[in-house]
Amino acid sequence: MKKTTLIFLHFSIYFSTFFHLLSHANSQLSTQEQGILLNLKKLWGNPKSLKHWIPTNSSSHCSWPEITCSNDSIIGLSFRDYNINGTVAPFICNLKNLATFDVYNNSFHSTEFPIALYNCSKLEILDLSENYFYGAIPNDIHRMSWLRELSLEGNNFDGNISSSIGRLTELRKLMLSSCPFTEMEALEQLDLSENNLIGKIPDSLFMPKNLRIVYLYKNKLSGEIPQVVKALNLDVIDLSENNLTGTIPDDFGKLGNLTGLALFFNQLSGKIPDSIGRLPKLINLRLFNNNFSGSLPPEFGRYSMLEEFQVSTNKLTGQLPEHLCDNGKLLGVVAFENQLNGGLPKSLGNCSSLELVKIYKNKFSGNIPNGLWTSSNLTMLMLSDNSFTGELPGRLARNLARLEMNNNRFSGKIPQGMSSSTNLLVLKASNNLFNGTIPRDLSRLTILLLDRNQLSGSLPSDINSWKSLNTLNLSQNAISGQIPEELGSLPSLTELDLSENQLSGLIPSKLGLLKPTSLNLSSNHLTGSIPTEFENDAYAYSFLNNPGLCANRPSRYLNLENCSSRHQKSSKTSYKLIAWIIGLVVAVLLGLFISFFVIRNYKQGKHGLHLTWKLVSFQKLNFTELDILSGLTANNLIGSGGSGQVYHVVVNHSSDSVAVKKIWNNRKLEKKLEKEFLAEVKILSSIRHANIVKLLCCISNDNSKLLVYKYLDNRSLDQWLHRKSRATTFSSSINHVVLDWPKRMHIAVGAAQGLSYMHHDCSPPIVHRDVKSSNILLDLDFNAQIADFGLAKILIKEGELATMSAVAGSFGYIAPEYARTTKINEKIDVYSFGVILLELTTGRKANDGDEHTSLAEWALRHIQDGKPIGDALDEEVKESCHLNEMCHVFKLGLYCTSTQASTRPSMKEVLKVLLQCSQPVRNGEKNVIIEMFFPS
Repeated sequence: MKKTTLIFLHFSIYFSTFFHLLSHANSQLSTQEQGILLNLKKLWGNPKSLKHWIPTNSSSHCSWPEITCSNDSIIGLSFRDYNINGTVAPFICNLKNLATFDVYNNSFHSTEFPIALYNCSKLEILDLSENYFYGAIPNDIHRMSWLRELSLEGNNFDGNISSSIGRLTELRKLMLSSCPFTEMEALEQLDLSENNLIGKIPDSLFMPKNLRIVYLYKNKLSGEIPQVVKALNLDVIDLSENNLTGTIPDDFGKLGNLTGLALFFNQLSGKIPDSIGRLPKLINLRLFNNNFSGSLPPEFGRYSMLEEFQVSTNKLTGQLPEHLCDNGKLLGVVAFENQLNGGLPKSLGNCSSLELVKIYKNKFSGNIPNGLWTSSNLTMLMLSDNSFTGELPGRLARNLARLEMNNNRFSGKIPQGMSSSTNLLVLKASNNLFNGTIPRDLSRLTILLLDRNQLSGSLPSDINSWKSLNTLNLSQNAISGQIPEELGSLPSLTELDLSENQLSGLIPSKLGLLKPTSLNLSSNHLTGSIPTEFENDAYAYSFLNNPGLCANRPSRYLNLENCSSRHQKSSKTSYKLIAWIIGLVVAVLLGLFISFFVIRNYKQGKHGLHLTWKLVSFQKLNFTELDILSGLTANNLIGSGGSGQVYHVVVNHSSDSVAVKKIWNNRKLEKKLEKEFLAEVKILSSIRHANIVKLLCCISNDNSKLLVYKYLDNRSLDQWLHRKSRATTFSSSINHVVLDWPKRMHIAVGAAQGLSYMHHDCSPPIVHRDVKSSNILLDLDFNAQIADFGLAKILIKEGELATMSAVAGSFGYIAPEYARTTKINEKIDVYSFGVILLELTTGRKANDGDEHTSLAEWALRHIQDGKPIGDALDEEVKESCHLNEMCHVFKLGLYCTSTQASTRPSMKEVLKVLLQCSQPVRNGEKNVIIEMFFPS
């Protein structure tokens, strides 16, 4: 008994000592680990996101939300989206049990992969993605053989990865930049998206048999897709937005589990394999913007729950597959810009799941299936530029918001009240064979285009339901009667075109209340005076070919007779004789007066015309004022604006050219024009910059002012971007030349440099006030120079607001606060420049906002509606290799056109972003700058 007691006492002492030592060891480990954490916090500059890391006796660091512990020891660190700027410290691996290290979406940086992590012998999950690491992935990365998940995307890693990556045998999830795959049998998910990967895809890409997901989108990969596929369990393949060529592998037709195939924005060609159409689980197919040809596989949708079918912008022929909606899940058919023909599949008429159909710019014909018009979930139906026939039904789908059917052969009447029971916002039905009268009920519609049809009758006067209209085009029809004055009470109407009809009578004075940005009443039988609001040059082409119209205050462009003189013509016959006698006397006196000036000018000519002109030079000149004056002929006229004309003059009998801006000289110069002239001379003679047009001299007399600039051969950016809509000799000569994206980017940078100089390097700073694409001139190398400073104002102090007596500028470029208050600072130029960035990326005009007023508003609405930026970009220059850059510049344009001036960047910041977008640099600087504006 004593022996047993002694043994028990011995073991009690032993275990008591053991647990005491163990407790002491755990306490030491906890203290050591907490010290490591506090050192990390100090190394990272004590970020605010870790301000709760304070050592206390009442709680353990294991309670901190970033820390995961097991048995009172740290096994996980997670700092996702913590805005930490720092490096990966080597002493992190002193956390001996660390299994997870996650710093996703921070500002960690290093010149290389943090190889110190090799010493974390229990690390299984490592996520360094969306940071600023760069350099090559190390050749000995296989030393981390215990890794199960590795995420490195969204950094600046480059170079090739050796075969050692294949020796990470435990890896189940890989997200990085490139690797060989033959040895990675366990790999299930591969995400290499949105890196700067170049070169060809390894032939072994689809070899790992357990591979289910492949993301390679948004890279710069080229060459063909690997043709051999052994990963038969593949669920999703996304190789979109690269430079891939060749055909779709036939082996893709063997992927019985494939639900998603995305190959859009590449240069793939050939026929889409018929076997793809028979895949039993295919849900999403996105093959748009390639060069695919031939007919579509006929069995698409027959064997699978197909939802997305997107094959637009290819060279496909034949008909749409008949079975697309056999299983009742189809959400969208997007097949525009192909050469598809024939009628639409009858199954689309019974497809209640359909939300959108975009099949414009093809060769379709025949009638639209009846059920398609009324499909319950349909929101968008775009049928333009085909050869469809038939009539509109009495009612449309209730959820239909947009119906576009321009340039077809639809006929019959436009149903009365067709929009009253729907959510229809846009109806574009130009150039068809519709007849009958204009509908009275246009509830909710914002855009109605019915031009170039066979409509007749008069315009309805009861138009209370037209309140939402902002664009109405009924031109080239046979509409008669008078213009109803109720049109003037439509609050949103900004574009009105009633030209080439048979309208008669007076133009209602109430119409002047609209103040439309676009008005065309030409080629009708209208009579009387136009509303006083339209008596200015902005409506120069609004009233052509209406012989009965006149104006009380005709401008130089309106080409309308003075109403008072017309009234005089209708006076009684008894006054004609008096008028004739007075006219004869005036003619005699006028002849004597003219003779006097002819003789005087002849005498002056003998002594030299140059005596009447004053030349002030700002550069060394190789011409005289006579060289300039003799070149101001109609043949040399190249442009005309609100305050003058511009001539191209060859001087000194050589190839030297100058551009001469002539201020109107039909009378003594108005004070306003005099101020504009003096402002332009003062500014341009005092500044020198490669991106600001060079003023050579000015020439003036009492009545005329001439500004002489260096001539730039490529004219204005406006003429290049919008050449198809401009009927000039120059624009016609360049129609075959594409202003590609690198040139556009070069122009954007140059213009930004000029404006940045004006805002930040001039003292006092200069605000241009009329920045627009027509005021950005281009030399032979497409170097941009900012021109036309007639509206500029020098600020007294930087950032100080100055008030102008009236808003000056061009529609679409005017900042909202300037239009409201006429107060200016540098941010109004930033807004205008943002519009130019949107012009460069979309190819649209500043006032071309579709259903909205301006391009800036259209671009903002495009994003607010959740549409991809890629859909807004100019198809003429959109290439996968430039897509990211174009998207960045588009977003920068949105920042610049913010409605709040305080949230717009400065021109210096804008320039910095553009330079980083266009000139990739080392050390991660590019991503740092861009992330300031475009966070992930």
